[in-house]
Amino acid sequence: MNKGKPYEISKHLVMKAFKLVKANHGTVGVDAQSLEEYEKNLKDNLYKLWNRMSSGSYFPKPVKGVEIPKKSGGMRLLGIPAVEDRIAQMVGRLYFEPLVERIFHKDSYGYRPGKSAIDAIRITRQRCWEYDWVIEFDIRKLFDNIDHELLMKAVKKHTDCKWLLLYVERWLKVPFQMPDGTIVERTAGTPQGGVISPVLANLFLHYVFDRWIVDASPQNPWARYADDGLVHCRTKEEAEALLGKLKERMLKCKLEIHPDKTRIVYCKDGNRKKEHEHTSFIFLGYEFRPRVARARYGRYFISFTPAVSPQARQSFRDSIREIRRQSIGLKLDEVARRMNPVIRGWANYFGNFYPSMMKQELWKVNLALARWAMRTRKSLRRKPAKALDWLGVCAKTRPTLFVHWEMGIMPTV
Repeated sequence: MNKGKPYEISKHLVMKAFKLVKANHGTVGVDAQSLEEYEKNLKDNLYKLWNRMSSGSYFPKPVKGVEIPKKSGGMRLLGIPAVEDRIAQMVGRLYFEPLVERIFHKDSYGYRPGKSAIDAIRITRQRCWEYDWVIEFDIRKLFDNIDHELLMKAVKKHTDCKWLLLYVERWLKVPFQMPDGTIVERTAGTPQGGVISPVLANLFLHYVFDRWIVDASPQNPWARYADDGLVHCRTKEEAEALLGKLKERMLKCKLEIHPDKTRIVYCKDGNRKKEHEHTSFIFLGYEFRPRVARARYGRYFISFTPAVSPQARQSFRDSIREIRRQSIGLKLDEVARRMNPVIRGWANYFGNFYPSMMKQELWKVNLALARWAMRTRKSLRRKPAKALDWLGVCAKTRPTLFVHWEMGIMPTV
């Protein structure tokens, strides 16, 4: 027992929370304290945090607002809690997540243990083969607009733990420190970037969407990854009617369907001959659209199937280009050390479906390396063919130096 403390919080839970926060890395919050600085006096810092959480005297610092560019254009505001607050939120998450995880729907895939984006892509591919139409929807600024009163009602449905309820309310209400230094009070939302925010957002949408769609339209399978979702339909008329109901449901729960990122899509293939304005959609970096596919015995046909999206390809090229520009004059081993984590992660994710398109993009890494070689080695200046030849020799000598070389995607003229 915590003698003299109103709240029972395990010291071991606080230590476990720190280890998880450390493993996730992360940037500094408003107090500019890094994980490394926090760890220098770890025992005292964790004891003080445990003591304040156990006594009810813990109050989170303002959340640091950081703007990052969105792939679709514009900026997204992330909320970065201080290191101590990330640990405190992890304590809350470790306690609360198991209580709600068991009631979440199997087709909710975002930020859940044992589930992944690839799982969502796989089941969506199968359902697109079975259903002709799909509603693609996006919830506008979900993390900014979650209603606090409705969310706390959902939290209280699953726990009566007093310290958790106290601190969830404090985390929800803590103000933002904007990039220009101004402090902004918050009356809605849970910071995108907060440790406990994904669990709270999933709980909110479990009642706003998951439970609702199962009850309102059980014949329509769906998949949701955080604020991005899909609902499969048999007919266009069914999709139009269901989309109207979905918009009404979101407004009732004080959310809004994004008008520019929501549409009805026809899953056109070799057997589906209708015409429709939209015959493709992007979900979790994969573009679903009609593509040439090869059957088991060599026959070619048109299938509605996913492959790496143009946006994901461009983002990958930009990442490789930036590493190349920052690596002029360095040794090839150092370039490989910088590039390989990006190449490996991208290939592992986009190699799951229609891998030939992923491999096309990986081959272009060799062109980026040739440009690096021409800028770094005087003997190769303005000689792209010779630069590729030189890389080809390097690849034959050290075929495991780059991840894509190890996959057999070698530089050739």
